[in-house]
Amino acid sequence: MNTTVATIVITGSLLLALASLVTAIRDRAMGMVLLVGFVLLEVAVLAQAGIVIAAVAGGEGADVSKGTLFGYLGGQAVIPPAGVFLALAERSRWGSAILVVAGFAIAVMTARLLQIWQGVA
Repeated sequence: MNTTVATIVITGSLLLALASLVTAIRDRAMGMVLLVGFVLLEVAVLAQAGIVIAAVAGGEGADVSKGTLFGYLGGQAVIPPAGVFLALAERSRWGSAILVVAGFAIAVMTARLLQIWQGVA
């Protein structure tokens, strides 16, 4: 697993969570900046998934639990679009609060993916 891409995903998702928190505190709905940010985050998550799948197909990570690894990758791919969909449906501060949770969840799941890849139970 590429730690550079994982670092980019974690940093980006935490920055988006912080921006979403500021937006929620200001009692605003999600704006275009957050929408574009979460689209870019989804691209980064999908790129990370592709890198991990290619590494597993290439024989790396032989001692890694494949089911858990692919479960986390699949869950990560669903969170940003689901968060944006719910934030668009809820056009109040709570829509932005949903994005705070989505951004933080991506950061935590990426950190856990790194642990799984390194063999930490």
